[in-house]
Amino acid sequence: MENIKYFLKNNIRQYGMLIALIFIIIFFQIMTNGILLVPMNVTNLILQNAYVFILAIGMTITILTGGNIDLSVGSVVAFIGAICGTFIITMKMDVGIALILALLIGVLIGVWQGFWIAYVRIPAFIVTLAGMLIFRGLTVFMLKGLTINPFPESFQFISSGFLPDIAKNAFGKYHATAIIAGIAIVVFYILSQIKRRAAQRRNGFDVMSGPLFLLQLIIVSAFIMLIAIWLAAYKGLPVIFIIIGILILVYSFFTTRTVPGRYIYAMGGNEKAARLSGINTNKVLFFAYVNMGALAAVAGIAYTARLNAASPQSGLNFELDAIAACFIGGASAYGGVGTIVGSIIGALVMGVLNNGMSILGIGSDVQQIVKGLVLLLAVAFDVLSKKKAH
Repeated sequence: MENIKYFLKNNIRQYGMLIALIFIIIFFQIMTNGILLVPMNVTNLILQNAYVFILAIGMTITILTGGNIDLSVGSVVAFIGAICGTFIITMKMDVGIALILALLIGVLIGVWQGFWIAYVRIPAFIVTLAGMLIFRGLTVFMLKGLTINPFPESFQFISSGFLPDIAKNAFGKYHATAIIAGIAIVVFYILSQIKRRAAQRRNGFDVMSGPLFLLQLIIVSAFIMLIAIWLAAYKGLPVIFIIIGILILVYSFFTTRTVPGRYIYAMGGNEKAARLSGINTNKVLFFAYVNMGALAAVAGIAYTARLNAASPQSGLNFELDAIAACFIGGASAYGGVGTIVGSIIGALVMGVLNNGMSILGIGSDVQQIVKGLVLLLAVAFDVLSKKKAH
């Protein structure tokens, strides 16, 4: 029991919201009479919130640099949608070429904003607020205030497509691709955790007890397989789910296992100390916003493909969803604390709240109030725990 208390006390930020997510899921599963976890609804939950997951990954990086946020991402999502619509529908451009150009434009947007923030040192709030207005205006200008559609099926496939079943009837009515992928992820997770634990022991770090470690492996593995089974019971693995999974793995590895990733945490912890230790903080901050521009472009492509239309109204309040996901997922408002996985959990909390309340017929006004209170409580927890630590 003491070991469990010690473990929870030292990992409350990491696991607190995961526990809260589980309770929220159980609550809405009961209240909706089991509709929440119907396989089709679970798949739709992922598809509907794909843009939040992608934006939250980029927003986590900017917040880690010192609590900086990007208010322009919603407008960039709409602008990239307008770019895709103009290239693919109006100009009849090849989808592949249009996607590459859209991503490059996203990177250039990041370079533009990163320059003013990192090298001119205009506050990120001001620069990205200006970006919000600029790119929203450019979107309306490009689309002439109109919605254009439809996109070709090859473009829609990004957000609406599913991987084919590689072994039909191997698991009865379940898609074999999703089941096999779930098993592979579980094996990878278990082996990586065992290797990590062994490395920690070699280096003299405290590790959780054997039974507690085994319990963690069982719970996480069961959760992964449950998701795989839910997806397999509907249409299998969505293409956008694969893209999000790759982004989570790449950015989790980058932030925790690479030197540039550690620089981001160091800058967020104390920029002056980081600079004195030889870290080029301007370059770190510049990278954070270039990366945010690129991921906003990915989110813009994913959302436009899901909507099957380029609209001047796309992306409204998306920046608020992404910022809320990061803070709810454990990122510190002061920077230097937070994880990619935590932000994904925060995005899931927001997604489940939205979906559950919608199923129950709760109005959008009440939904906004609930989400606002959840965000306030999450940040209050961060601030109070920081004061207590001092």
